[in-house]
Amino acid sequence: MTRETGETKERVRPLSVHLIEALDQDLAAEFAAALDPAIRLTAGDEVPVDCRILVTGRATPEILARCPELAAVVIPWAGVPRKTRDLLLAHPRVSVHNLHHNAAATAEMAVALLLAAAKSIVPLDRALRVGDWRPRYEGQHSIELRGRTALLLGFGAIGERVAKACVALEMQVLATRRRATAPGALGDGIAVYPPASLHELLPRAQALIVCLPLTPETAGLIGARELALLPAEAILVNIGRGPIVDEAALYDALASRRLRAAGLDVWYRYPENEAARAGTMPAHLPFHELDNVVLSPHRAGDNVETESHRLAALAVLLNVAARGAPLPNRVDLERGY
Repeated sequence: MTRETGETKERVRPLSVHLIEALDQDLAAEFAAALDPAIRLTAGDEVPVDCRILVTGRATPEILARCPELAAVVIPWAGVPRKTRDLLLAHPRVSVHNLHHNAAATAEMAVALLLAAAKSIVPLDRALRVGDWRPRYEGQHSIELRGRTALLLGFGAIGERVAKACVALEMQVLATRRRATAPGALGDGIAVYPPASLHELLPRAQALIVCLPLTPETAGLIGARELALLPAEAILVNIGRGPIVDEAALYDALASRRLRAAGLDVWYRYPENEAARAGTMPAHLPFHELDNVVLSPHRAGDNVETESHRLAALAVLLNVAARGAPLPNRVDLERGY
């Protein structure tokens, strides 16, 4: 392409962007139409040698060696796979960026799990499906969230949305945020604290909602000690990553009813291949036998609009790059998010 500068025309080199995963034909056309004309888009397994921005969650040493001009990797979701993080730590010239297109959907799932756990939706549903009305007459199976306190671990794009929903339910909201250096009130019943305040906040948290990424700092953050600090009959929701909460400690707290209930969208075991998808239990311990756990197969960010939202967010990010501005959503690889 060319750009006019006074009486001459200056040739401007296209920005080479490559997607490892090919797109659906209809979505591809919509996506291409949203891109700046300065972007040359390719897709598939063969990465162009002049690729400047690579869109994938799983970069390889072979790709990095093939593309000496590679400047950025865009991971088209939130978070960084460990292998990708370890690889790119050795290539500081390549920046890494996330997309946060699924923040609203993930926040909605967090609230859905919170409500399902608080209201015992799953066991009551199972009983009524076989005509069993006895739970209706056997005492109280749900709690009211109004007036209770929710503690959100992580106050980014997802956590902020969850906080607003909790406020709408007339809950008090506490949150920890990496960038916070001192406690501060945001209004509407929301107060934000630095991560170091965790143990002071846990005794106040009748609902603990994990919205954190998995990093070396957050792995095992919530263990037996932390769960014991929660008020009796607290509810735990995890839409971050499974290993942030110690598996054995969580199971013991739920099995003993020290925790009232949990809603979990993230797990400790995943299918290793397609054939294993129909027969892999999500944990090493039998959470599935507990009637006070709501199980969801790590699908909080997925809905019918997901791919459209993902490509719209990606187009915004790439168009920023085409204008020569710094790409947003940069990941701190040392921290892991």
